[in-house]
Amino acid sequence: MHGETTHIVWDWNGTLLHDIDAVIEATNLAFAEVGMEPVTLERYRELYCVPVPRFYEKLTGRIPTDEEFAVLNECFHRHYFDRVDTVTLTLGAAELLAARQAAGGTQSLCSLAPHDHLVPLVRRHGIEGHFTRVDGLATPLSGHGKAAHMARHLASLTDVDPRRTVVIGDAVDDALAARHVGARAVLYTGGSHSRASLAEAGVPVVDTLADAVAEAERMAR
Repeated sequence: MHGETTHIVWDWNGTLLHDIDAVIEATNLAFAEVGMEPVTLERYRELYCVPVPRFYEKLTGRIPTDEEFAVLNECFHRHYFDRVDTVTLTLGAAELLAARQAAGGTQSLCSLAPHDHLVPLVRRHGIEGHFTRVDGLATPLSGHGKAAHMARHLASLTDVDPRRTVVIGDAVDDALAARHVGARAVLYTGGSHSRASLAEAGVPVVDTLADAVAEAERMAR
């Protein structure tokens, strides 16, 4: 990467997109369909992890079978996509992205959301032009984390040095993916994890996206 520029790789769900309420609703509707107890936001944030079958194990005491996981996954996504049009960007996200681009900073988007759902959504929110690249998953999530996807994402970017790259996300998995590619990470508390569970990743934890960007710039210097 040229000069002293920091490249930021943004996460989508729970980071730029403030969708945690829709996630909880969709999760509980899916659970109701299969006879599982509902989960509160606090409990979800305390226990959430990837691979997602491990999260279900923490909730129920056992890992779901492949068939059970497939049913839960289908139910969750059906209810989530019913709601996603009502979900807004995180407060200040669009302004932050625009300001960073105007200042010459580069940024991209790497998400485990299905690519064909992600791109139209990013476009609809009017922020597509702020990213050098937008990558969702081409194939459905197999339950693995983001590390391999992040490696492919960074490899496809020209002129980006992982050592000057900071991943901003809302999950411990974002920090693991960053470590996998030799980048750094800042974790945001507005998404899927509690502050306590994010702190276990051993990277800075912040409460606003503005703080995340400021921290990212500081770290990469």
